[in-house]
Amino acid sequence: MSIHVNEENKLFHLQTAHTSYIFKILENDEAGQLYYGPRIPVKDDYKNLATREEHDCTNTLTVDQPDFQLELIKREYASFGKGDYRYPAYQLTFHNGSRTTEFRYMGYSITKGKKRLKDLPSTFDDAGDDAETLDLAFKDEYDHVMMLLHYTIFEKEDVIVRSATFSSFCTDIMVNRAMSLELDLPDANYDMVQFSGSWSRERHMIRTPLRSGIQSISSLRTASSHQHNPFFMLARPNTDNNQGGVFGFNFIYSGNFLDSVEVDQFDTTRVLVGINPDEFAWKVDDGETFQTPEAIMTYTDKGFNQLSHQLADFYQKHLINPHFAGKERPILINNWEATFMDFNEAKLMPIVDKAHELGIEMFVLDDGWFGHRDDDHTSLGDWFVDEKKFENGIDGFAKKVHDKGMKFGLWFEPEMISIESKLYEEHPDWMISTPDRLITPARNQYVLDMTRQEVVDYLFDHMSAIIKKTKLDYIKWDMNRNITEMFGSQLKHDRQLEFGHRYILGVYQLYARLTEAFPEVLFESCASGGGRFDLGMMYYAPQAWCSDDTDAVERIYIQDGTSYGYQQSMWGAHVSAVPNDQVGRLTPIATRAAVAYFGDLGYELDVTKLPQEELDQIKEQVAFYKKHRRLFQFGKFYRIDSPDTATDNVYDWEVVNDDKSEAILARFQILNGPNPAYIRTYFTGLDPEKMYTINGGDEKFSGAELMNVGYFVPRIMERKPEKDPSDFSARILVAKEA
Repeated sequence: MSIHVNEENKLFHLQTAHTSYIFKILENDEAGQLYYGPRIPVKDDYKNLATREEHDCTNTLTVDQPDFQLELIKREYASFGKGDYRYPAYQLTFHNGSRTTEFRYMGYSITKGKKRLKDLPSTFDDAGDDAETLDLAFKDEYDHVMMLLHYTIFEKEDVIVRSATFSSFCTDIMVNRAMSLELDLPDANYDMVQFSGSWSRERHMIRTPLRSGIQSISSLRTASSHQHNPFFMLARPNTDNNQGGVFGFNFIYSGNFLDSVEVDQFDTTRVLVGINPDEFAWKVDDGETFQTPEAIMTYTDKGFNQLSHQLADFYQKHLINPHFAGKERPILINNWEATFMDFNEAKLMPIVDKAHELGIEMFVLDDGWFGHRDDDHTSLGDWFVDEKKFENGIDGFAKKVHDKGMKFGLWFEPEMISIESKLYEEHPDWMISTPDRLITPARNQYVLDMTRQEVVDYLFDHMSAIIKKTKLDYIKWDMNRNITEMFGSQLKHDRQLEFGHRYILGVYQLYARLTEAFPEVLFESCASGGGRFDLGMMYYAPQAWCSDDTDAVERIYIQDGTSYGYQQSMWGAHVSAVPNDQVGRLTPIATRAAVAYFGDLGYELDVTKLPQEELDQIKEQVAFYKKHRRLFQFGKFYRIDSPDTATDNVYDWEVVNDDKSEAILARFQILNGPNPAYIRTYFTGLDPEKMYTINGGDEKFSGAELMNVGYFVPRIMERKPEKDPSDFSARILVAKEA
């Protein structure tokens, strides 16, 4: 049992394998936070944790309770307007304009398992044997509004999932703010660790000590964004990859979000995770309910690597589509950087043939196959084949790929529309725009109004026809711009602030219908690379294009940052041509492959134009990856040296299988230096008692030796007349049980 309730003291103790989360119902019938951290024993009460001191110049609940001052209390789901001036978890507006609530505790229920949310991506425990769910009910008697706080405890993975619902009876309310998670911590001795950047340099790790006031990351782009990922951590200052206390938070949502950390005047810390309250409101009519998306929280006192492992295990069991959760991803080749939109069947087939010779398993046809799309000004929304490029139809081309024993994938950008398109000619009102305002283009394209049911139906029908016709195996779902002039032509004036959330619900509906109708199709989400890399997308599309930047060096930073909050099977990683298209860097193809191994491997270059030496290397890379694919995609990922700790331009990654019989360590050196010091690389996560060989060598090493003594990796260049380039190098060490 993971949920313990003392009904007399109205105390709730939620336990996972290694953590405790404790709160109780307070004197005002709201819930107050007591503790979240390493697991402690269950007892009837925790008076020490609930101790309060009276402070001057602070509001009290009543004159008879001078020590009950909401501004000083750690709360579970805070309102505003009763003396707590920190940012609240929720705020409602009632029919008379009042924004003050008085929710009072009504009771609780506990159920086995975890049901999926309706219309939203969510966690699940379909078998009902790996989770317990607690629902707390609160009611505002005056305004006839119910609030439910939901907690699901996934004991084995040390994860707690939270959300809230608001239901109205006999009146209409406006939900102005509804966060999914609040956590009030008793001190502020933490670093906030966020993952930020921009297009082509997403999810770089940024670590900043908390300060008085508010630190936050957010998006108002109606997408989770390139700029800030919804995943973040709060870590003790001494925490590193291998030790120390750290909280992790993630949001199962793909639209506007807010991750807020507020340090108040008494150095307590309030964490809020949820839909960004800017550009949001939701009208709840009599008899209706609003459900927030789910948020995840987890804790460990064993450092960042352990936190990553907890989340990876959790996603695989309770978030990713079970059909694909443990299924190895195919090695693909994508034609984009080889041909861009300048292609036809005759130009593509030699790439398919050569890829097949190299052992590549899937060909993905990117942008340019539909309408009359020879450049990015036209045809978005016209999801029918360009017969000039494919005289035998897209199904004829797909058959040729399939006949070689390869899978076939297609690029779509369902949410977009071009003004030069048949779709726009027929339905100009389907394009998002604000009346009497300038329409702002981006990348020569515009956005379809996904809040309209007929738009979702149109896309489902046309995409379904292509999927059936081509017997499609894979879809790359792109989204290359964010929304401007946000306005819903079918929404009333008092519901316009619902548009952003309704848009995302429309996207989710299309994903849900397609994945249900075509359960064998593997979806990969994309948004100009990593602009919508979030758990909301992962629920439907079990992998995402990590970044448009395929430069091996930049990908080290991007994939390293991504690895803190996501598993490597969740991101696509490609080997592309050099000079790299995004940064112009020249890197060896061996290094490009070594970085891409740590993810879902693909190639994005014209294999018909490569020298035989590189073709031979690709064939070896493909064979090596197939041999170790499960380990690379699903093994425990360890950051040994990483951007926050690495010196001498060196970064080490490692993956270890479950029984610790095999591990692969990659050592990346960005720039070489003169006369370097003697250095060893240290494995981690091995069985200290087992014996291992390295790269099939004769010498045997105990796991203890490899982890504590290390393995020597030479860095001094050989003395020879013609030296190979040594910058941007990679070494792969395979430790296998002897």
